[in-house]
Parts: sequence; structure tokens; C-alpha cells
Amino acid sequence: MKEQIHTIPISDAFDNAGECPFCYIEKRTEDHVMDFVLGHGASYMEADIRDMTDKEGFCRAHFKKMFDYGNSLGNAWILKTMYMRHIEEMDKEFKNFKPDSVQRSGLFKKANASSNSIVDWINKRESTCFICDSVNKTFNAYMKTFFTMYEKDPELKEKLKNTKGFCLDHLKVVLEGADTYLKGDKRKEFYDIVLPLMHENMNRIYEDVAWFIEKYDYKNKDADWKENPQAYTIKKGILTNKSKLNLRAANGGGYAISIKEVKDKAEVKGLKKF
Repeated sequence: MKEQIHTIPISDAFDNAGECPFCYIEKRTEDHVMDFVLGHGASYMEADIRDMTDKEGFCRAHFKKMFDYGNSLGNAWILKTMYMRHIEEMDKEFKNFKPDSVQRSGLFKKANASSNSIVDWINKRESTCFICDSVNKTFNAYMKTFFTMYEKDPELKEKLKNTKGFCLDHLKVVLEGADTYLKGDKRKEFYDIVLPLMHENMNRIYEDVAWFIEKYDYKNKDADWKENPQAYTIKKGILTNKSKLNLRAANGGGYAISIKEVKDKAEVKGLKKF
């Protein structure tokens, strides 16, 4: 199948799949939307974009990610106009609210949220997120593209067979997509590939985790690290011309040493000599 602009992200994801190719796609998509909102393109300076972000708002998780993004001015612009909208809506809700109109289902029981207009307003505000919605729309388009490629591109099918499967969240989405976009023998073939793949790799993860725990038993101190080559321990200390390093490497393991000159004593404060 000839590569096209909309198929490149799918190919890239399966070439760099890690544990789940769709986690890779979702992360790249989220990064792109974050860049759109707060990046150098300064879309937050455009009134029409801020009108969209004011209307949809942001979930708590993406508010935190926006703060971590580091664009304080961009965040401030977004918050300024969004709070103006919030205050306007809030004042309207407060003005029209009548506490006596809230229906209770019984003594000491919670109020029925649907009868409290302020609670309804807050629930509505928290039910949407500009970044979540943008990511979901793009992700759903990628999912449709994936199944189109699966049917037409034998190379992608082979890449799928060589992945480590999917996380459970994306397995659910993938299976729903298969039921929507594939029919008959194509759907059966897809399930015949994916289900054994998931079984094999869920067991692989379990065995890796179980062995990681067993490796800390003193009886296994010299055992092979098997499929966990990065399960290492980092130690820092002070080396002098009299230091002697005693290093132990288990089967399948190894060690690395980095030595640098101390230029500021504060760097080695609290460290012991080897």
C-alpha cells in the first residue's frame, strides 16, 4: 500500500510500538494538541481559539499538563477569558438559584443532583475538555485508518503480528473497531491474530514481573536477569586514588561506571567514599 500523509502515523506507531502502538499514537496526538494550544504557533492569542477553549474548558489532568508545559503567559491568557466566561455563567446560576427548589429523596440522603441547577452547571462544565475532545476525534480517525490499512496493506498485518499486543484500554477500542470496520473472514482473521498475541504478551509481562520479584531473593542473587536487562541499581559515591571498587555482575547482567571531576563540594554532600 502506497504511503500517504494520513497513514504515516500508523506506520510510525507500529515501527515504534513498545508495549502498545496505540498508546504511542495517543501520546503523539496529545503532544500535538498541547503544542497547538500552548506552543510557538500562539493559537491562544487567537480569539476564535480561545472561544473554543472557553466553551469546552479542560479536565483536571490536562490543566496539570498545561501547567507543566511551561508557557505561563499562554496559560494566563487562556485562564483569563475562561474565568470571565465562568464568572458570567456562575453569576447567572447563582441569581436564578432557589435552595428550596432542590428535591431531597429522604432524610440525611444526598440531594438529587438533577434538581440543583448549580450542580448541573458544574457537571456540564466538567464533562468536556478541549484537549480530550481533540485527541479523541483524531484518535478515532486514526483507528479507522488502521483498519483500512489492515485490509489493504499486508506489511501492516505483519507488523501487527510482531507487536507485543495492546494495553487493555486500547484492546477494548481495537476490538470495538474490528466489530465496526471488519466483516466475515477478515474479522475472524483479526481476532485469530490479536487474541493469541494478547495471551502471549500478558503472560510475558506476568513472568517478567514475577521474576523481577524472585530476583531479590538471596537464593537468586547470581541468577540471570532474563528479559529484564534494565533492572539495575544506581549508586553514587566519592572516588579517590585509594578507592577500590568491588563489582558483581550476574549472568546476563553488567555494569557501567561514570567518573567526573568534583568542582563544587556541594555536589558530593552526603556521599560516602568507596
